[in-house]
Amino acid sequence: MKNYGTVLCVGELLIDFFCTDVDVNLVDGQHFSKQAGGAPANVSAAIAKLGGNASFLGKVGDDPFGKFLKQTLDQERVDTSMLLFEQGTPTTLAFVSLQGNGERDFVFNRGADRLVTPEDLDKEQIKQASIVHFGSATALLNDPFKQTYLDLMDEAKENGQFISFDPNYRGDLWKGSEEEFISLSKQGIQKADFVKLSEDELKIVSGESDRESALDILHGWGAKTVAVTLGKEGTLISTGATRTLIDSIKVKSIDSTGAGDAFIGAVLFQISGLEQPKEFAQDFEQLQKFVTLANRVGAIVCTKVGAIAALPTLEEVERFASQADSTIEV
Repeated sequence: MKNYGTVLCVGELLIDFFCTDVDVNLVDGQHFSKQAGGAPANVSAAIAKLGGNASFLGKVGDDPFGKFLKQTLDQERVDTSMLLFEQGTPTTLAFVSLQGNGERDFVFNRGADRLVTPEDLDKEQIKQASIVHFGSATALLNDPFKQTYLDLMDEAKENGQFISFDPNYRGDLWKGSEEEFISLSKQGIQKADFVKLSEDELKIVSGESDRESALDILHGWGAKTVAVTLGKEGTLISTGATRTLIDSIKVKSIDSTGAGDAFIGAVLFQISGLEQPKEFAQDFEQLQKFVTLANRVGAIVCTKVGAIAALPTLEEVERFASQADSTIEV
């Protein structure tokens, strides 16, 4: 039986209210579906669902929504002992509707997730994690969490912990502050052992549209290993010296929500099973196998509705690979 180290995921846990009415804005929308959301929370659930050990650090309101979110992570076997409840401030809520032209109507009610302070943290418990994943879409927006988040990165680096970073750019949240987003992302990339970005995020953060040049910039900043998810095209992985494209898994996509979070969760789950996580990329063939499995996990999530609800077990992933005959030689 393989021993898996703990992956600590730091960031937001919130409620996504998705408008289920077809082609309407939020003014006219009447019906909403409540879903647990937050990129780092999705990552933690993906790790636990695959059989790994995941814990979550963040803050919710001491209200029914916060209790629902804790219950959701508990049901997925995520350690919520570092999930904090804030008195007097509501849980963060996001309202989203999709219109016929493909545009999103988006309202974000920021609440308790922004209020994590250094005094809230159990530093000794944090040190027990072998991997610390920083993948928040909101933590870098405002203090006090922004400074707490950046300080945690520095401390993880000093502690010799494996650092994973996903910039998670959301245009709705960073309008008018794109340069600050780039600057803060650079700080995270400089410290990270593993960086995951979408193609759009790669362009925004690096300022380069050419993939090769953009990757060179990130490695120049200090990134050890970079994975760029390219949708149907696959995943581009780079260690600086070596690069390759891992094909995507062909599926009929129903809902891609959470697929990127599931991908990074699958990668970190596999890294957490290594005796020396920081050395994982020295074996490039192993890295390709890790990404191949992660592509499968992301593909499965796309075939179901929801983020956490769509996450597969390791047995499901293996069965999917066998039935689809989708094994990729690497």
